[in-house]
Amino acid sequence: MSWVTQTFSSSLGRKLIMSLTGLFLCTFLVVHVSGNLQLFNHDEGYGFNKYAVFMSTFPPIRVVSYGLYAFILWHAVQGLWLAKDNRKARGAQRYVVVHNQSTWASRNMALLGTMLLLYIVVHMHDFWYVYHYGDVPYRQYEQSLVTGEISSTPYTGQPIKGRMEEFVREDSQTRVTVVKDLYKETTIAFSNPLLVLFYVLGMAALAYHLVHGFWSAFQTLGWNHPKYNPLIRFLGVWVFGIGIPLAFAAMPIYFYIKSLGA
Repeated sequence: MSWVTQTFSSSLGRKLIMSLTGLFLCTFLVVHVSGNLQLFNHDEGYGFNKYAVFMSTFPPIRVVSYGLYAFILWHAVQGLWLAKDNRKARGAQRYVVVHNQSTWASRNMALLGTMLLLYIVVHMHDFWYVYHYGDVPYRQYEQSLVTGEISSTPYTGQPIKGRMEEFVREDSQTRVTVVKDLYKETTIAFSNPLLVLFYVLGMAALAYHLVHGFWSAFQTLGWNHPKYNPLIRFLGVWVFGIGIPLAFAAMPIYFYIKSLGA
């Protein structure tokens, strides 16, 4: 067995893998929430639908996305393995020492991670799978090149190839975009209060997971310095632990409230 295999199969090696994959997934969350914030634009889904096409067709993004799926699974498997090893090391429950300094999140990272894995499976089915393989309708947008005003209607023309077609009318004053309407699918999905509740609970699990996980990842990597620790804690708590989960949770709540007034 080579030293590389020995290192990454050890408890410390698995923690290192967890840290690196976890931080990579944190960068993905920043990109993902930035794109999804377009759901709040008052453009009838124009920006969000074009963003969905870009994310699913641009070759470098597609390559990174497959790596992302692998990292999610790798991160989950290593986390469960570490939890099993830790439980085995503690022995019988009656011999467990109470750690008064530990937080609830740090003691339940495996539970939080399992909840998040379930959330990801549901999310991928509801949106990724439906967008790629489901019967998603198309919408036609017409944008004035003079005023920038956008109007839209359901597309009822001839079937188009791919997820989007775009052209400028002969008058050179109107851009026409026909695109898969993932925005409508999102609107329909989040009119279901049970699904909204599930997503909000998923984001609560994400918040607790990141508050501990972000800080812990830097500790595992040895980035522990009084000069930088306050910044790491700020990013871990306020950006990744609170800001990003709140932004994601606001989306289903926003569409559910909109559905009540429809």
